[in-house]
Amino acid sequence: MDVPDERTWVDMRLSRVIMRDNSEEQWIFLSETGGTRGFPIIIGRSEAQEIRRVVTGVRPGRPLTHQLTFDSIEALGARLERVDIVDLRENTFYARLVLREASGGERRVDARPSDAVAIGLRAGCPIRVAEEVLDQVRTDTSGPDPLPEKPDPDPDPKE
Repeated sequence: MDVPDERTWVDMRLSRVIMRDNSEEQWIFLSETGGTRGFPIIIGRSEAQEIRRVVTGVRPGRPLTHQLTFDSIEALGARLERVDIVDLRENTFYARLVLREASGGERRVDARPSDAVAIGLRAGCPIRVAEEVLDQVRTDTSGPDPLPEKPDPDPDPKE
């Protein structure tokens, strides 16, 4: 059994998924539940598509990887209790799935945040971030799209 983590945790929610055509980098935004702090995470296209499927209730005819993982957890008699975003090192987030065994024991599984959020949304479980991680990346408000505007490819010099 894992040792309890005594850090301070902040409850988060998925507030936005931004899909960009012609880009492998997609964005999810997590916002503090009942608060104003939030931050983006850059994720891959397939993970963003999976998160969007869960949010919109689209269910493919056959289980894809995240659904298969979620189904496997349940088939083994465990449940996904929560998703924790535990660290930020060299611009890379680290997460873990916190599982509750049928016996009551807790297990933690290292995961990429994009996978953890996709699986956690399927489970309907809480998403948390360690306060020290939030302090490193937070914004004071979850304002409009923080991505830089693309320059106009053909500016009109008359304007």
